[in-house]
Amino acid sequence: MTDRAFLVQLEGYGLTTAEICYAMPDYPALLQIFAWQEYDAAPDFPVLFDFLDHWRREIDAEIRAVRIAHEGMIRPATWRSADGVISWE
Repeated sequence: MTDRAFLVQLEGYGLTTAEICYAMPDYPALLQIFAWQEYDAAPDFPVLFDFLDHWRREIDAEIRAVRIAHEGMIRPATWRSADGVISWE
C-alpha cells in the first residue's frame, strides 16, 4: 500500500503549513496562534482556503493574520558531513 502523502505529492501537492493568528471575541486584545498543516497546491492553496472559509463560518474567532510556508518538490534526501558529523537536510 502506498502512502497518501506520497501520492498527493505526485499529483503536484506539497506540504503546506499555515500559522493562523486569531482573537476570541471575549478577549480581543489577546492574540492566539493556531498551526495548521496539510498537503495543498500552491499558489492557489484550495485546501487552506476551504479551511479558512470554514473557520470564518463556524468558529467564533477573528482571524488577524495568516502566514504560509509551502514545500512543493519531491526530491531525494541529501546529506553532508561537517567535521565528521553527518547532518540531514
